[in-house]
Amino acid sequence: MLLAQQLVGVLAPVFALAGIGVGWRLLDIPFDREFVTRIVMNIGTPCLILNTLLHITLPLEQFTTILLAAVMVLLAVATVAFTAVRALRLPARSFVPPLVFGNTGNTGLPLCLFAFGQDGLGLGIAFYIVGSSAQFIVGPLFQSAKPAWRTLFMTPVIYATVLGLGLMNAEVAVPGWIERLISLLAGIAIPLMVIAMGHALAGFRVARLPTAVGFGLGRVVLGFGVGWAISVTLGLEGLVRNVVILQSAMPAAVFNYLLAARYNRHPEDVAGIVLVSSVFAALALPFLLGWLLGQ
Repeated sequence: MLLAQQLVGVLAPVFALAGIGVGWRLLDIPFDREFVTRIVMNIGTPCLILNTLLHITLPLEQFTTILLAAVMVLLAVATVAFTAVRALRLPARSFVPPLVFGNTGNTGLPLCLFAFGQDGLGLGIAFYIVGSSAQFIVGPLFQSAKPAWRTLFMTPVIYATVLGLGLMNAEVAVPGWIERLISLLAGIAIPLMVIAMGHALAGFRVARLPTAVGFGLGRVVLGFGVGWAISVTLGLEGLVRNVVILQSAMPAAVFNYLLAARYNRHPEDVAGIVLVSSVFAALALPFLLGWLLGQ
């Protein structure tokens, strides 16, 4: 009974926020997704990172352990995904990214927060930073053969991470009014993230059902399997282990579709993969979280 109440407490807010986005789309109410995305990426998420790192109580060693685990998960999933896509004789530039880059931001961060608290959010952010940075660099480079270093170095998330880690390591006190401002701005990130995700998913359609189902299920199952294997390999335990497995099992990120559409890499198929993987993840999350919370 207690576990069921925990699951409801974790999942209900996420599903409710996503439902707002879906309803907004179905009612055809104007929604400026580019504006919302810019607010989240340039203000909300950097402040969320700063606010979390300023209040995190975990040692820096655990944060760096998550960074290492995230890199290992990313490389392992990419290797398996590339091998599988080539074996199926499908274009790797189109179908590898949605298998590799999970939705560790819009879905993963609120789940880490609601399931594991502020410390879980801090570790979830470390995992998100690795995937997000890789997607900014490798995504455009892989899909268009053009590097995106300028985009990466103009991303406030990177600077917020460096500043937050520096302040955390140096144990520098931030003036009260600045801390309250950061906290207020951080509060807009997760709600807008999930609402925007729901709005985007409501507009996606499945072009080829077998492709969408195969790759959509593959993204979640592969991510979970690799996340579990890496956690065993590194001997991870407790909160660190749970965050690594949860973040690894996230569905394909919506950003995969945006890149596929920009570079004309089968965007209809990628949209289907994102949609199916999100639906499958929503169905699997109660079982995954029940297992993680019961450990």
